[in-house]
Amino acid sequence: MDLQDNLLSFALKLTSNYDDAHDLLQDTTCKALVNEQKYVDDSNFRSWVFTIMRNIFINNYRRVVRSQTVVDKSDDLYQMNLPQIEASETPENSYALSEVTQAVNELPEEYRRPFSLHVAGYKYQEIAEMMDLPLGTVKSRIFFAKQKLQQQLREYR
Repeated sequence: MDLQDNLLSFALKLTSNYDDAHDLLQDTTCKALVNEQKYVDDSNFRSWVFTIMRNIFINNYRRVVRSQTVVDKSDDLYQMNLPQIEASETPENSYALSEVTQAVNELPEEYRRPFSLHVAGYKYQEIAEMMDLPLGTVKSRIFFAKQKLQQQLREYR
């Protein structure tokens, strides 16, 4: 209980929001109490509790980012996860999207397929297993596909 003020200050630095900081403090306190048996007596209790708080904050942040990620599940897998609102706002955006789609379609099959799977949200390891390729080959093909697209679409930067 002596650390509550210090933990609240740390939570405020992490979240920049008073209510979120109190929620984080409460989650940290509960987690520390639930995992009390995991604390080793010879270690620094203060750093143990601060590490719990930092890990809870990171996990919550990652959860929010994952929930806000848009994955295109349409038949045309080359939409590159662009939000539909931005893509249809202006004729220029529609034209740019068609240029990007055309550039992706012009990639050789060996680059286009792993790149498209990567854009669709698959992890490198999953793509390697689907395509029956070594992990390094998948990573390099995606890298080269990105480079080729950057060269072709330089004017849209």
